[in-house]
Amino acid sequence: MSKTYIITGVSRGIGKALAEHFLSKNHAVIGIGRMHSIHNPNFHFIELDLLDSAAIQQLQLPTIESDEIILINNAGIIGNIERISSMKIDCISEIMQVNVTAPIQLTRKISEICGNKKHFTLVNISSGAGKRAIPSWAGYCSSKAAIDMFSQTFLLEERELGRATKVYSVSPGVIDTDMQIQIRATDESSFSSLENFQNLKSENKLETPERIALKLDKLLSIPYSDEVLFALNDVLI
Repeated sequence: MSKTYIITGVSRGIGKALAEHFLSKNHAVIGIGRMHSIHNPNFHFIELDLLDSAAIQQLQLPTIESDEIILINNAGIIGNIERISSMKIDCISEIMQVNVTAPIQLTRKISEICGNKKHFTLVNISSGAGKRAIPSWAGYCSSKAAIDMFSQTFLLEERELGRATKVYSVSPGVIDTDMQIQIRATDESSFSSLENFQNLKSENKLETPERIALKLDKLLSIPYSDEVLFALNDVLI
């Protein structure tokens, strides 16, 4: 079965690693983001700011001939790391737009393209923070809890329509990305868990984006059983 992967946030980190991994297996990849550094004949880039809801609505995708479309909503932001009492409301709105609203908009768009004609696999990159409250991460934790619930609800709706859609909401673990650099640079007075994240780096306990790409590919190869929530820490490679 021919596959096309649509991946958001391909400029760096997990998104770039995912795009390069699937390209290495000769799949077609459509990358969505503000920039990229990927050069491959099977790669098509669409410049798009996920903060711009109207632009997402107007997004035009190239014609996809593949039998299956795999949408990986990877892009995400943590916003300002501070308590809600100190946070500007604009920051909360931005977190929700990128982490929740944009993935839902893209899911609807790809679902419409697939209909009953193509196989559709949805992968939302969630976080353990969606299942555990972390002070000064209220916006991020809430957004990941929301994407978990959206994923589960979307699967139920697809089953009501008689579709064989696969839906995953995946917690990748703690990854060595720019987001972790931002977390470690936070003032301890604003973030009580700072030392925990500094220790993960100093003790070499961070996963690499490349290993996460391998783990996600392994997960997607396992026969689907209508389970939605997954932790990649449980996937062995």
